[in-house]
Amino acid sequence: MRILLTNDDGIFAPGMQVMMDFARRLGDVVVYAPKTEQSGKSHAIEIHQPFTVEPVTLPQGIQGYSVDSTPADCVRYALLGRHEPVDLVLSGVNRGPNIGMDIIYSGTVGAIFEAAALGVKGIAISTGFETFATAVEQLDNVWTYFTQRKLLDKCGHYNVNIPENYTGTIRITRQGGPYYSDEFPTCGDNLYMPTGICVHRDQGDLSLDTDAVINGHISITPITVDRTNAAVYEMLR
Repeated sequence: MRILLTNDDGIFAPGMQVMMDFARRLGDVVVYAPKTEQSGKSHAIEIHQPFTVEPVTLPQGIQGYSVDSTPADCVRYALLGRHEPVDLVLSGVNRGPNIGMDIIYSGTVGAIFEAAALGVKGIAISTGFETFATAVEQLDNVWTYFTQRKLLDKCGHYNVNIPENYTGTIRITRQGGPYYSDEFPTCGDNLYMPTGICVHRDQGDLSLDTDAVINGHISITPITVDRTNAAVYEMLR
């Protein structure tokens, strides 16, 4: 299996090293990741100006490319620009959870949506803000869960969150509601800085990725790029 790695924290971020250590046990690995942090860039791509792509030396002899653009562009360039033969895209390990409505902003998940648009299977993986230790411990277990249940045969794209306070349960979940929101305090001179605040209210519903992760469960959510409201479509049709 040939695996493309990307992220939104930057090619030299600690989570990329975690992902490389994990992915090289699964198959051949190549890395196309942003030159600088691209958190919150969602599925954005650059269409107005050229961007640089430079080869970089990564540990374990893995070939890497530093892309001065978004995670989605990293996937686009690898698949459309370099025609990389890829079986699976892994995005992460992201520093900080990507759960609930926040996945629409996530560059980590945006890379997987781009993989989906280009017909390649993909998994986005995130953990907490403080440490990658639990992710390091649990990535093999998560992969075993995927392979034993043939999840990638049932759906090609998933969003996975590994909480730092993992209690030992892996759950299939659905996207929850709002988790973060923002306030916009002034910095003076007509400048305003978005400042994240948590707005999640735990309902104890472990079918939701938000509630599952907050309560210490690993969350695996099947995701899709199809934004059609199927129920309304059927009603109107």
